[in-house]
Amino acid sequence: MSTTIQKWGNSQGLRLKKDILDTLNISAGDSVRVFVRSGDIIVSPDKKQAKKIDLKKFFLKTPKQSKIHEVDWGTPVGKEVW
Repeated sequence: MSTTIQKWGNSQGLRLKKDILDTLNISAGDSVRVFVRSGDIIVSPDKKQAKKIDLKKFFLKTPKQSKIHEVDWGTPVGKEVW
């Protein structure tokens, strides 16, 4: 893939195609490591990044006897819409 360094405000950045991000299992907002090796720029997923959680699978693991209840957070104190 060939891409162009683009100016965004006072910074510069690269746009990466979705298929490349999908191959590495990363998406917008994920942390990556950027370093130079033998004159090449290397971008790789940050290994310390938290594993993505599928909420549906997560909640399917909830024990059946768990009690789910609403929490009353009180009356609005600002411009919240309830």
